[in-house]
Amino acid sequence: MAAARSLSPEAIVEELRISRLRGRGGAAFPVWKKWQVAQRIRSEQKYVVANADEGDAGTYCDRMIMEGDPFRLIEGMLVCARAIGATRGYIYCRYEYPAAARAMRFAIQKAREADLLDSDDYSFDLEVVSGAGSYVCGEETALLESLEGRRGVVLAKPPYPAESGLYGKPTIVSNVLTFATIPNILANGGAWHASLGTEGSRGTMAVQLGGRVKQPGLIEIPFGLTLRDILDRFGGGMAAGSRFKAVQIGGPLGSLFPESQLDIPICYDAFAEAGAILGHGGIVVYDHETDMVELARHFMAFTADESCGKCTPCRIGSVRGREILERIQSGQGTAEDLFLLSDLGETMKATSLCALGGRAPYPVLTAIEHFPNEFRSKLSAFSSQQ
Repeated sequence: MAAARSLSPEAIVEELRISRLRGRGGAAFPVWKKWQVAQRIRSEQKYVVANADEGDAGTYCDRMIMEGDPFRLIEGMLVCARAIGATRGYIYCRYEYPAAARAMRFAIQKAREADLLDSDDYSFDLEVVSGAGSYVCGEETALLESLEGRRGVVLAKPPYPAESGLYGKPTIVSNVLTFATIPNILANGGAWHASLGTEGSRGTMAVQLGGRVKQPGLIEIPFGLTLRDILDRFGGGMAAGSRFKAVQIGGPLGSLFPESQLDIPICYDAFAEAGAILGHGGIVVYDHETDMVELARHFMAFTADESCGKCTPCRIGSVRGREILERIQSGQGTAEDLFLLSDLGETMKATSLCALGGRAPYPVLTAIEHFPNEFRSKLSAFSSQQ
């Protein structure tokens, strides 16, 4: 924070531009661009919101930061507040993280008592708000709707929150890991951060490794290491008695990678080219006993349960997708159902309002692509004869 206080708001944003930091929540949007938009808008009130609604399977980095180093998050939010001129902030904490919420409230109180939230030219205050228990509230507009006391549903953009967010005021919404990265950037300089990683993905990434590996855990790596590096060097290979089948990255909306794709580098551009997302860095490894039809059905059912219902492709498409997969699973499906899933998936990807519906088909379609025999073996005998 001392480095931030020695810089003007414009200089802080410039350091972020030099650092080439991209948001760590999934969209990977350049952080400095959002801050600059909010900074340039004249408003009597601006907000900083930390998205701590960490809901992806296999992710726990935000929880560990809030429980283990809450002042790092507070400091990152303070830097943002100084850069854009905000005086109020909220930490939207996942409802299922009561220990993290307690740790953050305790840290905020200690920061108040030590006058760390106030400076000579502005004051800033923070509040922890427990989430609504809805996966879709991880999307920034749904989060802000929930924060205002309404049902968490996704809103069409523009306007973007940096222009008109919480209560219609300029608002920066970033996830916990993004804010926690800011203090080191200002302490060491934007060029230091830009020296790490790859051309399009600068700095480091916290990946959370889980599933059927010997050594699951949280790892901070520079961008550019491959999936195989992560599984072998840090995960220690497969757990005893398990044979590798697939790995999923990006939570329940993430693509499945077979063994032939393990040499893909962990960076935003490589994943985009592969039709995948890095998301919040959750990596879940599946072994030879995994039923890919059941896995695909599970993820489509998850989307159907968690859809906010705002747009038809997600609300209806996820239910129809689940029904088709259940039909295949029961042995009543046909070859046409596989084509129908593909067509449905393309429609959801192209027309859903947010990433929940837009990304929901990816685990299903990649499961069919890489493990077609598992799906074909469950089709009805009549279909197989056709």
